[in-house]
Amino acid sequence: MATDTSAKRLQLLKEAVPTARRVAVLGNLRNASVARSWAETQKAATSLGLTLLATEVRSRDDMPGAYAAIVRERPDALLVILDSVMVDHRYQIVEFAAKNRLPAMYGGPMFAEPGGLLIYSVDFHELWRRAAVYVDRILRGTKPADLPIEQPKKFLLIVNLKTARALGLIIPHSLVLRADQVIHP
Repeated sequence: MATDTSAKRLQLLKEAVPTARRVAVLGNLRNASVARSWAETQKAATSLGLTLLATEVRSRDDMPGAYAAIVRERPDALLVILDSVMVDHRYQIVEFAAKNRLPAMYGGPMFAEPGGLLIYSVDFHELWRRAAVYVDRILRGTKPADLPIEQPKKFLLIVNLKTARALGLIIPHSLVLRADQVIHP
C-alpha cells in the first residue's frame, strides 16, 4: 500500500504545483519500505514528466548534507517519504522547506502541526481502530490465522493554506475541495 500512496503523493504535488519539473525526494532509500516507495515514485515521475533528485538520509547526521544537496540542486518541490528518521525531524524538515520556499508533500499527518504544505496519508486513527477490533476478536478466541488481512481503506489529504500563502502558492480549488482537512491562514 505504501507504494501506491507514494505515487499518489507525487501526483497531488504536481497538481498543487503544476509548473514543477524537478522534485527532490528526501528519504532513507535503504529502508526496504522506502525503497519500494521510491521505485513507485520513479514510475509515477516518468508519467508526470518530472525529474526526481534522490536525497538519502539514514540518520540525523545525514540531514545537513541532504539539505545542502537539495539547495544545490534547486528543485521546484520536495517529496518526503515517511520513515522514522523523517518523523523524528519533521519540524526541521518543514522549516527547511519553508526557508527555501519549497512546496512539499509529506507522508504522514504528523507533518501538519509544524506547517507541512500537503500531506497524503493513511488515516492512522482508523488503522488503530481496526487493530483494536482484531485484538478484541483474538482475546475472544479467534485464531489470528483465521482473521483476514485488511488494507487501509481511509486516506487523508491535508492542505495547509497558511503555508501556501507564505510560499506565494495558490493551491487549485479542486484540490482544496478534495481535502479532508484544510488549515486556514
